[in-house]
Amino acid sequence: MKSNFKLLVLFTLVGLVFQSCSDDDGDIQLSAPTISNFEYGEGSEHSTEQVAYKGSDIHLEAEITAEATVSSISIDIHAHNLEVGEGEVEWDFEQTYTDADYLVINPTFHEHIDIPSDIPAGEYHILLTVTDELGNSTEAEGHIEILDPISISGFDMDESVVRGEDFHVEFMIAALNGIHDVTVDVHAHGLEVGEGEVEWDFEQSYSEKYHEQSEVEFHEHIDVPATAPAGEYHILFSIEDEEGNTYEYDTHIDVTAS
Repeated sequence: MKSNFKLLVLFTLVGLVFQSCSDDDGDIQLSAPTISNFEYGEGSEHSTEQVAYKGSDIHLEAEITAEATVSSISIDIHAHNLEVGEGEVEWDFEQTYTDADYLVINPTFHEHIDIPSDIPAGEYHILLTVTDELGNSTEAEGHIEILDPISISGFDMDESVVRGEDFHVEFMIAALNGIHDVTVDVHAHGLEVGEGEVEWDFEQSYSEKYHEQSEVEFHEHIDVPATAPAGEYHILFSIEDEEGNTYEYDTHIDVTAS
């Protein structure tokens, strides 16, 4: 009798252990995905420097560790309070990726996103979101500086010039795709042409000197005819790269009689 009672107690304990294990299995919670080695930059170079250029693309890559199968990966790129210039449009990019290569455990995310050429340059926010089939999600974020493919810096030009002499201008040009042409256009509006004076309009291309350069100093001296009417002149510098992108910079100079 005592032996049977001991067996009954033993079987009861074993049953409770198995039930406890079964209950524990049902309560297992899988962790949300994790994102590591999130990198992004200029697409053509697969750069990790957080810089890209208008009209090119952004390279993005990240390693994803997921205990449950990934159900989607999304990218959101937007800016805050960037001034939209003439001929530019605001850019907000959103896309969800459900490619078969990503709907697995532990995928590697790798995409290239085209950057429009007509958006404002400046800092953009990037948000990467990974969601698994259980509804768990994780985010990684950062910022990227989107630049013009052509830019100038260190601009220096004479504020005035006596007619019959020349004025100097210099500045640095950075052209991602190489310079195709640099032109200078000088003209005035509504200046009275006096006796012995001749209306002056100047336009010249400097393509041979700067052609195909990607980083160069523009340094020139421009002669002003002695017969040019005195007054304010508008100057437009136009730079075109080998991909057809253009950059313009305008300023003014005073031409004096003496």
